[in-house]
Amino acid sequence: MLYIDGREVPAVDGGCFAVHDPATGDVVGEVADGTEADAILAVDAAQRAAEAWAATPPRERGEILRRAFELMTDRAEDLARLITLENGKAKDDARGEVAYAAEFFRWYAEESVRAFGELATAPAGTHRLLVLRQPVGVCVLVTPWNFPAAMATRKIGPALAAGCTVVLKPASDTPLTALAIARLLTEAGVPDGVVNVVTSRRSGAVVSAMLHDPRVRKLSFTGSTEVGRLLLREAADQVVNTSMELGGNAPFLVFADADLEAALDGAMVAKMRNGGEACTAANRFYVEAPIAEEFAAGLAERMAALVVGPGSDPGTQVGPLINERAAAKVGELVEAAVADGAKVLTGGSAHGCYYQPTVLTGVRPGSPILAEEIFGPVAPIVVFDGEDEAVRQANDTEYGLVAYVYTADLARGLRVGERLESGMIGLNRGLVSDPAAPFGGVKQSGVGREGGHEGLLDYLETKYVALSW
Repeated sequence: MLYIDGREVPAVDGGCFAVHDPATGDVVGEVADGTEADAILAVDAAQRAAEAWAATPPRERGEILRRAFELMTDRAEDLARLITLENGKAKDDARGEVAYAAEFFRWYAEESVRAFGELATAPAGTHRLLVLRQPVGVCVLVTPWNFPAAMATRKIGPALAAGCTVVLKPASDTPLTALAIARLLTEAGVPDGVVNVVTSRRSGAVVSAMLHDPRVRKLSFTGSTEVGRLLLREAADQVVNTSMELGGNAPFLVFADADLEAALDGAMVAKMRNGGEACTAANRFYVEAPIAEEFAAGLAERMAALVVGPGSDPGTQVGPLINERAAAKVGELVEAAVADGAKVLTGGSAHGCYYQPTVLTGVRPGSPILAEEIFGPVAPIVVFDGEDEAVRQANDTEYGLVAYVYTADLARGLRVGERLESGMIGLNRGLVSDPAAPFGGVKQSGVGREGGHEGLLDYLETKYVALSW
């Protein structure tokens, strides 16, 4: 079923598609295969609800989001089980995602009352300058499969707090979580039509139909840079306001003076969150020569000890990748790196959707594996000599989402952080994501920010009124 205007409805043409568990290949559910016509029906519903929702007092919108946070927290285990079923991630990762996802509802419950404007006197003294913040309007939200709950709430939370209505198009690999969240929001008190969900295997056509509807005024997309470029071109036809959270190629820099154990702890978090299937995952490890061998041995030891298996198994630490194509792509990148001279310290093999946690040493600067987002449990290590060389290699990419730096010298850490071409920096920390912080990248990693107060502003238009009294 689709979720339109507060109800579950079939697709116009009655089409459905199956959702599979990556661990087993078993069918875990069926959802409606929405069409362009279904997408426009969802926009109709969002438009009908827009005026009343925008006029709803900010405190009331915030209280509804707060109830959604509480409901999500109460049902965390059920939602985690659902995420594991359709995404495959280990149960602990799924639980962590649900907790993180719920926090966006709590944060934006608080931010809903902070869409502040401004009042100033014109420099000439002739009149006043009044600046208002108003909801942008109907929003299309397109989310990926790797964090099916968190990527939805990170967009829905600020949109609803700002007074916008939304149509969510979740990834076709993981639509069940999105539908569960929509039902939960209705239970929390969100009026009919404010949140709509269109599931579909025809993503391009469905999203395009909405972007060419003049009532749609906002697109927020999380996914690959390749698809982001296409959507930016589509959005240009109607000059739709866009936010883009695109690909990453995160460098992880370890200087010789770093606390080695802390750096290894951080590396495991930065690399292995969600099995490496994260845009924030450490993708390239640059380690200063004096500690490179010791760091590589320590990382290999930790990676080799991870338990790989079905996400639903209690002891599993690394679940399957989303599908066999993803595992095959990771395998191709590793094979190419080995052919280019890299050495496998641990891992390096695939079985179906599973890929063993892998550490590569002897990776030369400029190796193809350093240019692509791996999106899997593989850590290629490059040795560097000196700060300038580390920064130069780290910045040698079209991406700029996040970078990680480990050093005992705070001055160096801040200096390097300023030089790195990334929207976010993890300084002596392997996790940067926080609902209270602005999440986003530079260069070809995106446009705009999610989370923090900036995330609310992305769903507000600025209106200036010149007035005299």
